[in-house]
Amino acid sequence: MAQRPIVAFAVCWGIGYAIAVIVRLPWMNLWLAMAAGMLYCAAMIMRPKGIVWLRSLLIVTAAAGVYGDHDARNRSLVELQTDEVSSVHFQGRIVTPVSVDGDRVSFQAEAESIAIPEYGVPENGGKGEQMQFSIRLLALEEQETARRWERGDRIELDGTLRRPAEARNFGGFDYRSYLRLQHIHWQMTAKGTTGLAVTPPESGEWGGWLAMRGIDRFRDRLAAQVDRLFPPDQSGFMKGMLIGLTDEIEPQQFERFSRLGLTHIIAISGLNVAIFLACLIWLLRRFGLTRETYLLTALALMPLYIAVTGASPSIVRAGLMAMIGLYAAYRNRLKDGLHIALIAGVGMLVWNPYYLLDVSFQLSFLVTLGLILGVPQMNKLLPIKHVKLRDALSITVVAQLISFPLSIYYFNQFSLMSFAANFALVPAFSAWVMPGGTAAMLLGFIWGTGAGWLGWLIAKTNELLFYVVEQASKPDAVQTIWPTPSPVWILAYYGLLCAVLALLQPFAAKDEEVAPEPMLYGVKTNKLPFLNRQTMNRYVLLLASLLGFVGLLWYGYDPERGAAEGRVQFLDVGQGDSILIQTLPGGHTILVDGGGTVSFRKPGDAWKERRDPYEVGRKMLVPLLKKRGVQQIDELILTHQDADHFGGLQAVLEHIPVRRFLFNGTLKPLPAVEKLFQTALEKGTELVEVEAGDTLQVDAGTALHFLYPLPEGAREGVRVEQDQNPSSVVFLMEMAGTRWLFTGDIGQAEERKLLNRWSAVTPGLTQGEALAPVAREPASSVMGAAQVSAVYKPVDVLKVAHHGSKSSTAEEWLRAWQPKHAVISAGVNNIYGHPNRQVLERLTSHGISVQRTDRDGEVQMTVRDGKIYTRTKLRP
Repeated sequence: MAQRPIVAFAVCWGIGYAIAVIVRLPWMNLWLAMAAGMLYCAAMIMRPKGIVWLRSLLIVTAAAGVYGDHDARNRSLVELQTDEVSSVHFQGRIVTPVSVDGDRVSFQAEAESIAIPEYGVPENGGKGEQMQFSIRLLALEEQETARRWERGDRIELDGTLRRPAEARNFGGFDYRSYLRLQHIHWQMTAKGTTGLAVTPPESGEWGGWLAMRGIDRFRDRLAAQVDRLFPPDQSGFMKGMLIGLTDEIEPQQFERFSRLGLTHIIAISGLNVAIFLACLIWLLRRFGLTRETYLLTALALMPLYIAVTGASPSIVRAGLMAMIGLYAAYRNRLKDGLHIALIAGVGMLVWNPYYLLDVSFQLSFLVTLGLILGVPQMNKLLPIKHVKLRDALSITVVAQLISFPLSIYYFNQFSLMSFAANFALVPAFSAWVMPGGTAAMLLGFIWGTGAGWLGWLIAKTNELLFYVVEQASKPDAVQTIWPTPSPVWILAYYGLLCAVLALLQPFAAKDEEVAPEPMLYGVKTNKLPFLNRQTMNRYVLLLASLLGFVGLLWYGYDPERGAAEGRVQFLDVGQGDSILIQTLPGGHTILVDGGGTVSFRKPGDAWKERRDPYEVGRKMLVPLLKKRGVQQIDELILTHQDADHFGGLQAVLEHIPVRRFLFNGTLKPLPAVEKLFQTALEKGTELVEVEAGDTLQVDAGTALHFLYPLPEGAREGVRVEQDQNPSSVVFLMEMAGTRWLFTGDIGQAEERKLLNRWSAVTPGLTQGEALAPVAREPASSVMGAAQVSAVYKPVDVLKVAHHGSKSSTAEEWLRAWQPKHAVISAGVNNIYGHPNRQVLERLTSHGISVQRTDRDGEVQMTVRDGKIYTRTKLRP
């Protein structure tokens, strides 16, 4: 600590914050921080023995108190016993830029007064409560009205107040926690603009709003310049790269960059700051300004650049480092980049402790510190004499190694092409596209023709680079999927990485040292450098560290390898079905249906479409599967082709390898269904029809027995069927001594058909051949009479058909199967009224334990030692 006090302080401060995040004890508050601060001062004066450890402990304690106090104060002024109030009067001020996207307007506003007729006036009138607003527009003309709203405007409206949604699946995105880190605890929603009043600040209220509105307007003008200079398929990308406006980046384009680990190109970060400063200083020097003057001028303009580019944690970090560096250069004290980075980091954490939990902050600082510390060491290890090539390789290798664990923690994917893509493409974007695009954008204000020429050159370069990115991101073989690692795994990764790099340093090439001739040839000496004890110990430690590092990666890639339990996970995908099964003992992955987003758009509603509309497969299902380490789906079962069952599977097929696709042998005449099957064929997925009588032996302990649809003789091809519910795939799964019945959306008529078929073959087992279809894949066998008898027995778990609709789950159906547990998949407050009250009463009357995704969130059932253990996300 005495030699590197800034480093020691920053490390201890970060540890203190981390402890407060994990432990969260009530006595971790500002009083604790103040007491630790006073003891620290006393220790500095008295200097007792062990002062270094004592000071470190006190800094950790003070940091924990600061974070704990900050977190404890983050509470709502509006304390209600309900999650939603339908009539609330709000008066306040818009505090963020207003986003208009299709029929949705969103912004944040700070309350000046809140009135809730049912509950009265909150504490202090709710003054100071910041809320997230979402206004649904009712007419196209209202878009123009909303686009005139600005930061600082007063707003008054009546709307619905509700708590943000919490995660409804294990490991899913928690919007409530996300907004809480922004000190937001409530959402306000309203319909249309006619029932609200938005007015600009009064003459005496402008204050800082004038500057903020000016920055927003200038940013909008820059965005307009980009729109004018670049084609539509590039303008969103360039806005993200140049001024931090990422809302308009095409989703497919962003996905390609994400698959290659190139999204940092789009994000505003240190590279943008470096280019901005280089261009600014070059320009100021052309005007003949002295060194001191242009350094101070650049320092003064940096806050404006941070504000114009969006002030994300990564740009704030880079901007603060630049400002500290410029001031140190002005004072001729620019010596240590590590200290500059740590000062900026601690300053940001003191200002907002929640930065510690921000992925942008974490990646930005870790990669920056890694580059500062690691690149000089990596340069020594690379036997390359060309300095620029060696530096480029070192920067790419170090950045990849440092960012890897956080990348798989947050995004659960890593491309084997990432290194090559970063090494080849980042220089092109950073050396030409970014500075050239910035120059064209600014030049457009004074010389439109010249800006157009330069923009054309940049656009042509982008076309080539985008093509390379598209082709490089296509092969599925280079994409790896990683389950979310634990914090302990991440710490072990960095620890072993540091150990390996440290142990490699003595073997680094030393250009200035030439070994003497006897040592080179082993002549005239008995001391061989690779046989002495110290070197041998180092070899042993290096080998152990390398093996530990490789073993850690092997474990992290599939931590569930050899797990002694199976899982059936009824995912909450809203009003739809999706069930993830991981079998025992083989660990095979089965996905039954994929949910889907049902659209009720009418002709003429095109203006309501958003730039990146919500799609359950891409936004929820695929990220969830990746978080759980699903690297391949062995069996994808589509029970039937209604949108709330197949919609999310398009994204699944595009992002996760699927070995076999099982369906009911029909085709619904919809473009989306045709695209789904076409994608499966293009990906090399085997398409297989199933019907009653087929049996698939998944592994030694798991078998699927298909009970429906009933066979209709030899088929001459896939038949077209509009009404899919009556043709739903019904199958029974036997896994490790447990029995599960999955029913799709069949109705009571199909239930009776199936039961009648059962009663027809069960007595005497003489008609079992009636269930025997034409033998084909995937049936590892065709059920005969004995198997029919074995299959049609009581089950442990029933997946209730058709989301609990009154048209399914008849009395005789329950009597026949006698389930112990039932699971209903339905959306919260769905328009169909699922699950039906009579169905619930029927299940209860049979003594069946019922779990519902609309009430309980995800329902996870684990099979261990022949028993079923249940947990739900929302109700323990």
